[in-house]
Amino acid sequence: MTQTAPASADAEAPPPRFTHREILVTMSGLVIAMLLAMLDNMIVAPALPTIVGDLGGLNHLAWVTTGYILASTAATPIWGKLGDLLGRRITFVSSIAIFLLGSALCGMSQNMGELVGFRALQGLGAGGLMVGVMAVLADIVPPRDRSKYQGVMMAVMPVAMIGGPLAGGFITDHLTWRWAFYVNLPLGIIALTVCWVVLAKLPRRSAAKVRIDWSGAALLTVWITTLVLITSWGGTEYDWTSPTIIALAVVTVAAFIAFVLVERRASEPIMPLTVFRDRNFNLAGALSLVVGFAMFGGVTLLPQFQQYVQGSSATNSGLLLMPMMIAAMVLSLAGGAVISKTGHYRALPIVGSVLLTAGLALFATMGTDTSRFMTGVYMVVLGAGMGCLMQTTMLIAQNSAPLKDMGAATGAATFLRNMGGSLGVSVLGALYTSTLTDTFTSTAGNSGSGGSVGQMTPEALRNLPASVQHTFAAAVTDGVGTAFTWGASVAVLAIVLALFIRHVPLRGFAGTPDADKTPADAPAATQ
Repeated sequence: MTQTAPASADAEAPPPRFTHREILVTMSGLVIAMLLAMLDNMIVAPALPTIVGDLGGLNHLAWVTTGYILASTAATPIWGKLGDLLGRRITFVSSIAIFLLGSALCGMSQNMGELVGFRALQGLGAGGLMVGVMAVLADIVPPRDRSKYQGVMMAVMPVAMIGGPLAGGFITDHLTWRWAFYVNLPLGIIALTVCWVVLAKLPRRSAAKVRIDWSGAALLTVWITTLVLITSWGGTEYDWTSPTIIALAVVTVAAFIAFVLVERRASEPIMPLTVFRDRNFNLAGALSLVVGFAMFGGVTLLPQFQQYVQGSSATNSGLLLMPMMIAAMVLSLAGGAVISKTGHYRALPIVGSVLLTAGLALFATMGTDTSRFMTGVYMVVLGAGMGCLMQTTMLIAQNSAPLKDMGAATGAATFLRNMGGSLGVSVLGALYTSTLTDTFTSTAGNSGSGGSVGQMTPEALRNLPASVQHTFAAAVTDGVGTAFTWGASVAVLAIVLALFIRHVPLRGFAGTPDADKTPADAPAATQ
């Protein structure tokens, strides 16, 4: 019987060279895809109250977001490996198509059950967008030059975080909530068309020649799903020691152990364990997890302080995040330029971790009299740390992985960052809520409406007596301070991890005969 060679053998062939012009055209599609992935939840959030009023089903409201997060997180590593097996072009374009289909169906939903299901479909596609963007970039740009382009990708974050809530509010007020989903369609079609045409140069693989690790994919989905549910429900829907959370933890551990055993025997594992043999990859992954925990967990609490203590509106609190976003963008672009010019990157994660820790520690010192100017200064420090870390950790992870496993490695690194963010939002959010409730109820007593802390809104607070407003603002400050203190403590671990990262010369074009030479000896990336 004639045997077919495994797909990974084909993946060792050098990738085609892209000219500078082709890279720029491809980047236009990648930037739009990245924007779609980052923008979606931020546009939808302001429309949720209107959606509930139209479709009903308030008890399913949380699942509109949770279903999306579950599907996207579980799908991320799988999309990465499928790109390695089937080719980057077909998998990336497929993820865009699934995302657009989910967006269209969400806009046509007639009840909350349909919306939750279609949001999960949308999340399934979204899981391939982020990992696809980074993996495609790894295929067309060598690590030495990739930092410049990854820095450009970081510029998408301020647009999404600032423009998302504004666009969502405008759509909800002047159009209909359905356009919060339909707005993805024109942008997505452009990204799909550009990527389909330009990525035709990338290698294609026949589906008949690949072996998909279905058992590994199923077990991966189980333990990721239960882990996301723990981070989403723990401390909010259920107590951390409740039977539900404990049962989910047991399933997570059991499925994870089974997953590792299956992956060790699979011919084409969905998440190759061999990538974890590299010291720098492990350190970059752990750094991504810690940074995601401290950064995303802390950043989500800033609007609470701005709205309840400083009196900002929901729209303005998004705009007030601009110092942090701009600092992140500037440092990311500058860091990318430095790496591309010098080939050295080891200092960036160290400096970024120090700045991240310092920024979180500064936020922990905020009081009810902290001015917006000082809050902005603290944001600049935190944003600078983000800019040094976000793209550098991904670059280190990709530089540590062989080309045949690039998608799987990118998916693993992206997954670790996302899980760190989920854990940070859950754990630091629980600390914030607990401290806020304890402080407010102990200070205000029965006269302070302590029983309604969980339902307090900025508008409702402004209608209460001045003494209650001051007490609640102080409680919010205590809660935010506690959360940021813990966030800064965890961020210290990022400094330790960054110190152990070794400088490994960035390759020329990955997969070429010169791939293991120093950057100075490697050939140019473009023609």
